Amino acid sequence: MEEKYIFTSESVTEGHPDKICDQISDAILDKHLAQDRNARVAVETFTTTGLVLIAGEVTSKARVDAEKTAREVLKNIGYTDSSYGIDADHAGILVSIHDQSPDIAQGVNKSSVEEQGAGDQGLMFGYACDETDEFMPLPIALAHRLARQLSKVRKDGTLPYLRPDGKTQVAVEYDHGRPTKLKNVVIAAQHHENINLEELRKNILEKVIRPVCEKYLTPDTEFYINMTGNFVIGGPQGDTGLTGRKIIVDTYGGSGHHGGGCFSGKDPSKVDRSGAYMARYVAKNIVASGLAKKCEVQISYVIGRAEPTSVHIETFSTSKIPNGKLAEMIKQTFDFRPGKIIEQLDLLRPIYQATSVYGHFGRGEFSWEKTDKINELKKAALAT
Repeated sequence: MEEKYIFTSESVTEGHPDKICDQISDAILDKHLAQDRNARVAVETFTTTGLVLIAGEVTSKARVDAEKTAREVLKNIGYTDSSYGIDADHAGILVSIHDQSPDIAQGVNKSSVEEQGAGDQGLMFGYACDETDEFMPLPIALAHRLARQLSKVRKDGTLPYLRPDGKTQVAVEYDHGRPTKLKNVVIAAQHHENINLEELRKNILEKVIRPVCEKYLTPDTEFYINMTGNFVIGGPQGDTGLTGRKIIVDTYGGSGHHGGGCFSGKDPSKVDRSGAYMARYVAKNIVASGLAKKCEVQISYVIGRAEPTSVHIETFSTSKIPNGKLAEMIKQTFDFRPGKIIEQLDLLRPIYQATSVYGHFGRGEFSWEKTDKINELKKAALAT
């Protein structure tokens, strides 16, 4: 293991254009699931200056007004002023949604939970480590906290000159695999015109960075706040947004691997989403049980088949149990069939809009974060 190194992760606020799209897609999904637990939803959103385009495949008994939902999301984020380049009342919103392909449906819609096939082929990864209380890597955990704090001080009036868009980035120095200090913190905060840059930087440091990062700061920590000197034009006016374009922000900040599939806008029959949640659930329980300090789980599927085509585990030499035996343990302890994943994690609920900002993992309110398999795993370990 490399003795000392620096690892960096980033996050974005809810007003970032890609995150606007994720929230709209997941809000539409939630409204379908609230009326029809068996809804099949795959919705993508695109946004640019003054425009939102919503397209995808939906088979559902629910009646959902996608345009109204998009306007609600824009309003809740804070896009309520036409000078921002897009606002809830005046944005042009185009909707093009049709039924799910019957070729996909025949592989997914089975008579029993056990037989329900995967909604697509693909591979998913889950990751956990003991660097933080939430079993997440420290860089992404801090980046999310900073992004959330940036939105908080905007919305509660602490820093009223901020606008919805923003990005955070955290570089952590490691020594023999353990985080030791913050190397640097980067903040890009969108703001109103005619603000004093030095005042903004001071306030971001005192009201955003220090409340979140104080424990990890050293005299050598570097701060880079609005380094271009001006960030007035942002959101969809500054950059187009698209659902699923922040997959590393959504997961582990670059720690571990990623299968490539995004989550937002997809109902849990799509294993891109439910499989990734299951992999996190398994990895977190492995680490929480003390069987490893770091764990990554890979699952792969083929469309229409319930059983995964492979299950792999990697503990990065932090477990005394061989990875092969751990893989056998988790296959005996967890059921990886999509229908059973949905059942175990109770995924047919309107919970997804909340996942679409500040990361899908490391947040205790979600079912895939529970650690209810610890005793079972410990017992299985003793039997090896």
